[in-house]
Amino acid sequence: MFWWLYYATNSCKNFSELPLVMWLQGGPGGSSTGFGNFEEIGPLDSDLKPRKTTWLQAASLLFVDNPVGTGFSYVNGSGAYAKDLATVASDMMVLLKTFFNCHKEFQTVPFYIFSESYGGKMAAGIGLELYKAVHQGTIKCNFAGVALGDSWISPVDSVLSWGPYLYSMSLLEDKGLAEVSEVAEQVLSAVNKGLYREATELWGKAEKIIEQMAPAIISSSQENGPHELFMCALHLTSRHKFLDSKLLPLSPSPCAGQATNVFVNMEEDFMKPVISIVDKLLKAGINVTVYNGQLDLIVDTMGQEAWLRKLKWPELPKFSQLKWKALYSDPKSLETSAFVKSHKNLAFYWILKAGHMVPSDQGDMALKMMKLVTQQE
Repeated sequence: MFWWLYYATNSCKNFSELPLVMWLQGGPGGSSTGFGNFEEIGPLDSDLKPRKTTWLQAASLLFVDNPVGTGFSYVNGSGAYAKDLATVASDMMVLLKTFFNCHKEFQTVPFYIFSESYGGKMAAGIGLELYKAVHQGTIKCNFAGVALGDSWISPVDSVLSWGPYLYSMSLLEDKGLAEVSEVAEQVLSAVNKGLYREATELWGKAEKIIEQMAPAIISSSQENGPHELFMCALHLTSRHKFLDSKLLPLSPSPCAGQATNVFVNMEEDFMKPVISIVDKLLKAGINVTVYNGQLDLIVDTMGQEAWLRKLKWPELPKFSQLKWKALYSDPKSLETSAFVKSHKNLAFYWILKAGHMVPSDQGDMALKMMKLVTQQE
């Protein structure tokens, strides 16, 4: 399992005074060392120019290509691919145990798992297993929380909200809404029957219907934040050609696009919800942050709010009754950049004018959010 570590470069503080953030990409099969690193929060952008909003200003960064077979992580045989979240989490425990044993300087600094898309689903499962490992003494680290960004926590809630969301944005008309809603109900039926592979196939069908009915959505999503789960979107962008030509002289680059074998092996697990795992994280007292881009489609905010309402966390009614608070990326500006609601160990951030890849679209606000989550602001 390939990983890439950067030490924090804050001019006023040593890295040991700042948190360690592990970034997990989505897909499954999207490379953290490719996308998250160069497209979102790393020190250099895709043109290898310094990024003004790099998270290295406030944290050390650990990018991991997972599950195995993603990016530069590899398998020696087809039987080694992960087929479910439990295996993904188990593999990550091996990496984290080795990492913290080799890098004892990070054992005491606050350790956060930030994620995006399917990476959020993995972060939830990994976070729960890491909590157990820390309490059992098998991994020594200062686990401080998970942040689930535009996360595939309850896939069916996302799919069910696609039609209403697009209709409200004038990207579908009545006939289109009816067709998207019809296939969404088929997805729901498959999930309720436990036919998860069929649900994954129907999910793909729903995407194709949307692409055919509203081709402008694809170009819009690329402008506002392309996402891993529309598999055609990222590897076709010219921005990733640098991975082949400048940095990673491999053809094709393992960081360009999504690792198909990883996704295929995870098909049975892809549409399974993990709301119950988030409940367990909250019950254990682990800090859970949910953040979402306002303009995301694949994991739209409506779908995120829907699964949040399904939590069995006893404090949920109090969380729901709270009013959100406006946030500003520029203290001198009157333009709202985000909203936040927080109670006990649960926080929700609505990031305005952002798509699926929030730090890529709203770098300043994403950096501010990370500082708030890691208690630096």
